[in-house]
Amino acid sequence: IYTKGGDSGKTSLIGGKRVLKSDNRIEAYGTVDELIAFTGLLRDQDIKENIRKNLITIQDKLMICASQLASIGDKGNVKLPELKEDDIEFLEKEIDAMEGTISPLKSFILPGGHPAVSLCHVARTICRRAERCIIKLDSEEQVQAILMKYMNRLSDYFFVLARFLSSDFQIDEIKWISKVD
Repeated sequence: IYTKGGDSGKTSLIGGKRVLKSDNRIEAYGTVDELIAFTGLLRDQDIKENIRKNLITIQDKLMICASQLASIGDKGNVKLPELKEDDIEFLEKEIDAMEGTISPLKSFILPGGHPAVSLCHVARTICRRAERCIIKLDSEEQVQAILMKYMNRLSDYFFVLARFLSSDFQIDEIKWISKVD
């Protein structure tokens, strides 16, 4: 498992180019990797099988996103899978289906109430961070626009999933009410 190639603080991208481990590209796909892991933890919760299957699909799409971010320029003979508009449409369809079963959102809510709900919110915030990392990378070198679009929609999915699970588990959402002195 260890090659010692990264001991000097550099790592290889798909295609062989070596970059610092602090490179924005590494930060972007590393954050996506973190999201993949948290999505797995969410999947391991006591949730419905169809949601579990959807999360496996999402992990697969996130692996595609990470592989695209880990490649630059000439990839040699490596052919990588790509995200498609269908992948975004899948998220939108799932969001719409869940939203059809929950009450409309009328105020900000505080995350929590059940471990699965809290993990949805953790995944949502990691997803937002990954999206920011990808946007930052895109300001330096062009990134496929679909990666940013997918991450944006995925964070929406995790938010709605949190609300859906709160409803499913019959957990009251706690509204955020700020008091100004």
